[in-house]
Amino acid sequence: MSTDPRRRVPRTDTLLADPQVAAAVGRLGRELVKAAVQEVQQRVRDGAVAPEGAVAAVLAGLPTTPSSLRPVLNATGVLVHTNLGRAPLSPAAVEAVVAASGTTDVELDLATGRRGPRGEAALAALREAVPAAQAALVVNNCAAALALTATALGGELVIARGELVEIGDGFRIPELLEATGARLREVGTTNRVALEDYTRVLGPDTGAVLKVHPSNFVVRGFTRAVEVAELAAGLAGTGVPLVADVGSGLLRPHPALPEEPDLQTALADGADLVLASGDKLLGGPQAGLVLGRADLVRRLRRHPLYRALRVDKTTLAALEATLRGPRPPVQRMLAADVDGLRARAAALAARLAAAGLDAVAVESQARVGGGGAPEHPLPSAAVSLPEAFAVPLRAATPPVVGHVAGDRTLLDLRSLAPADDDALATAVLDVARRWT
Repeated sequence: MSTDPRRRVPRTDTLLADPQVAAAVGRLGRELVKAAVQEVQQRVRDGAVAPEGAVAAVLAGLPTTPSSLRPVLNATGVLVHTNLGRAPLSPAAVEAVVAASGTTDVELDLATGRRGPRGEAALAALREAVPAAQAALVVNNCAAALALTATALGGELVIARGELVEIGDGFRIPELLEATGARLREVGTTNRVALEDYTRVLGPDTGAVLKVHPSNFVVRGFTRAVEVAELAAGLAGTGVPLVADVGSGLLRPHPALPEEPDLQTALADGADLVLASGDKLLGGPQAGLVLGRADLVRRLRRHPLYRALRVDKTTLAALEATLRGPRPPVQRMLAADVDGLRARAAALAARLAAAGLDAVAVESQARVGGGGAPEHPLPSAAVSLPEAFAVPLRAATPPVVGHVAGDRTLLDLRSLAPADDDALATAVLDVARRWT
């Protein structure tokens, strides 16, 4: 008589009782591990896994963490890649998040035992980083900062037609503003606007003049724009606030990005409020930064909508650590030495070529990404592989994301930390082995 194959399938409780699997339950949770056990049991029934290999198969199929998000090697050459989570946090910021993940004094004055100002240390770090700001506020992203500003200031918002832009994933600035109940007063044309276009429409219902950095596009040719300093001078004495959405979160001028607006300069030039993202060129967590006049920041802080948009303790911790700690990865990438990038590319290409791969080091052009400096490429270096590597590399462990140029896959090193070069080479070699 033949033995029923179902008898050879390890029992669920037996697999869960294995010491290694039980340890995984403590780390990942029972339901997630149990699902992996049941998947392996089915593979045993199908003959794809031997019964004695069930424990190993369960352990191999478990994720590193209970989250489905996977660490990815960013070899795209885009420093702030929206689809890859924008700015990677610095080790200091990661440590701050871990420290803040339990109970903290985020809103408690330990000296008095009474309620204290929420995230005051992070706000102080922002003010120190941007001395032209009298006060600061943090919400959950730059779109939230713009929505809160439009709602709190109310009335009619004056904005140039050429700045009614669409940002990522189809979201449009005018639709976002109108969703707050604000009325838009468009001035100028798509390509040209003058100071008089702004000043002649000001009236008792004007809540603010809004200047939005176009970020991810540039209009060339017969154009004219009104910069912050000129606009601030034209609004002097009117009592109308000037709000500048500078977008990418550059705190101060940067020599590598001479045309990118920054918060300090915008405020020094006369903007009453500036808005920016925390997870772009600043290199911190996702956040919307609001800096400027103390009375206007206080007005936003006291508006009921702020409660729905405020950030949590881990964001405040990561932001403060980014501002006070060592340079975050994005800023190191931005300042990377091109000769150093070329040397890394040459070493990696030589290592891969020695294993028989068609790998060469090439010059490349990196980008800031996230809407920053759209026409300002950054000189870089990459490892060039056959185009067919692109797809399997994304399925590697860890996944590697490059970009295809012509018939080659380029792995740009400006967006990748030097410490990850070995992991990149290992992933490429593993993909090559599985092909052959």
